[in-house]
Amino acid sequence: MAIEFKKKPGIVAYLTAGDPSLSITRDIALAAIDNGADVIELGVPFSDPLADGPVIQRASQRAVLHGTRLVDVLGLAQQIRVARPSAGLVLFSYLNPVVRMGMKTFCERAADAGADGVLLTDMIVEEAGEYLEAMGASGLAPVFLAAPTSPDVRLKAIAEASRGFVYAISRVGITGTQQQVASDAPELVARLRKFTELPIAVGFGISNAEHVKAVGEFADAAVIGSALVALIEKSAPTDAAEAVGKFIAGLRA
Repeated sequence: MAIEFKKKPGIVAYLTAGDPSLSITRDIALAAIDNGADVIELGVPFSDPLADGPVIQRASQRAVLHGTRLVDVLGLAQQIRVARPSAGLVLFSYLNPVVRMGMKTFCERAADAGADGVLLTDMIVEEAGEYLEAMGASGLAPVFLAAPTSPDVRLKAIAEASRGFVYAISRVGITGTQQQVASDAPELVARLRKFTELPIAVGFGISNAEHVKAVGEFADAAVIGSALVALIEKSAPTDAAEAVGKFIAGLRA
């Protein structure tokens, strides 16, 4: 399945599925798409999200307490796909819930739900043989994370294994909003360009229109995560979809 960015920079919107509820996450995702998000990253809540900062950790904990499971996220993905057939849809998860379901079963069910791709945050390319085989068999795009600290030989492996787009981490560390786009990001994107013609999306710390504009100078898309999850956290559940829609529209404007 193809993942397309209709405008430059594209916008990838990360949402923690089930926070504040599955039905509201659906409404938020549709509002984000309708206001200019090219791709929805649907986060599978996990009890120990080590790569995430406090905002997404809290969202994940709330969703876990609500009983949100991987199977529920797959059902939510299917609802979003039916409602917005042309939107990009990527499942974002830690490896543990996928292993519990079974890699082959997960990939088959993700494809059946209409997902375009999958990003397993703690799946490293050096150990991804079974994963890549199962993804390929189901027609799914594996998205890998590329860090500024990675040597070129590793960036080449990541670029060659990725489909859909490559996710460039703008800085080392956990997710979270920042005052400005990390200075390492342009160099990392330039290094990745040597190895792939895929779109490159930059994430970790992108939180406002100025950041998105800055990313558009050197990359194909910006990933908005903690800023959206924080907005949802502080909004009344009935107002969250509208708030997110306005926020995404503001990034586009």
